[in-house]
This record gives sequence, C-alpha cells and structure tokens, in this order.
Amino acid sequence: MNPGMRRRAPVIGASVLAAAVLALAGCGRGGDKPTEEQTNKLIEPVAKIELGAAPAAAPAAAPAATPADATAAAAPAPAAADGKAVYDSVCIACHAAGVAGAPKFGDKAAWAPRLPAGIDGLAKSVLTGKNAMPPKGGNPALSDAQIRAAVEYMVAQVK
Repeated sequence: MNPGMRRRAPVIGASVLAAAVLALAGCGRGGDKPTEEQTNKLIEPVAKIELGAAPAAAPAAAPAATPADATAAAAPAPAAADGKAVYDSVCIACHAAGVAGAPKFGDKAAWAPRLPAGIDGLAKSVLTGKNAMPPKGGNPALSDAQIRAAVEYMVAQVK
C-alpha cells in the first residue's frame, strides 16, 4: 500500500462505519405498518392465465310446448355441441397460427394428410392427445360430442 493510502484508510473506514450506523439506525422506524389490503396488493400476481373458457352448462329441460310457444318468434337455441363455439374458445389457441405443428384452420395443404383418418380418427386423436396437443385440446371439461363437433367444423373448412 502506498503511504498516501495508509493515511486515508482510517478516514475511509470511519466514514463507511458511520454511514452503516446511520442507515441501520432508521430500521423499523418511521412509518406505519401496511394494512392487510396494501400487503395483498403488493404481493398479488402480475398476470392471470386462462387456458379456455369452460363450456356453457346444458340448458335445463323445457316444459312441453304449447300452441302459443309454436307461434312465438324465438332465436334458435345454440346446439350443445356447437363446433364453432368450441373452436373459438379452445382450438383457436393453436390452430389459428399453427402452433407446435398444429394444422392451421382452413389450410387445405396442412389438413390433407390428416383427412384420410376421417372424423372418427381425428376426434380420437383430440380425445387422447397427439404430439404437442394435450387430451381434449387441453380442456378436460369438453364432452366427446363437443370434441367431435369441433373436428367436424374444422374439417368442413378444408373440404
């Protein structure tokens, strides 16, 4: 060590020690404890991920129709196995962009090698999972009929 540093070392050491003492002197003081609400806000997750909406519950059985009901103009009730709705809520996540090798929706060339398996074969692949696709496309709440309807909807777009 050079002589100039030797003379400054005690001053530097004392300065560092004084700074540490002053910094630690304020620990635990000055401020109220945060409320439970503030704490929860500080530790809440930054994002939430939802992989797919749960399918709508099946409508309850309707009472027997009366002649007045037959004449009433009502919108048709959505089918329990609406393929487009299933595609829009689950399948679109991968098939819209071709994620992980999934055949793109409406891409005839990508679907051509798969079509010989038929609707039954394709539906079975969805039910059990294939390659990167998990069983039921990642939504275990889907019924077999909903899976089949989604497959039929997707295949209809490439025929």
